[in-house]
Amino acid sequence: MAIGTTLFVIAILIIAIWAIFEFKRFRHKLLAIILISLILFTYFSFTAVLKRNDVSINTVQGMMEASKLYFAWLGSVFVNIKSITVNAINMDWKTTNQTAKT
Repeated sequence: MAIGTTLFVIAILIIAIWAIFEFKRFRHKLLAIILISLILFTYFSFTAVLKRNDVSINTVQGMMEASKLYFAWLGSVFVNIKSITVNAINMDWKTTNQTAKT
């Protein structure tokens, strides 16, 4: 009986240690996925803004203009996300349709 309980406790400890290490690896994988996604989003959005506005980044002046355009575009993206979120919050999300009582 004591050997069975000891083996059970050891098995629980082994599973707990394994779960802790897997959680740490998962956090690192999640951070890597987020960073890779952020880099890809920045690259593709920056190139799209440059192509649309025909800006050359070969000079310092062109790079400054490109960065101003990109950050203006990025700001408008956040404004649009904010307005979509506000509109979604203000919608009537009830599951039943009710007629207004007058």
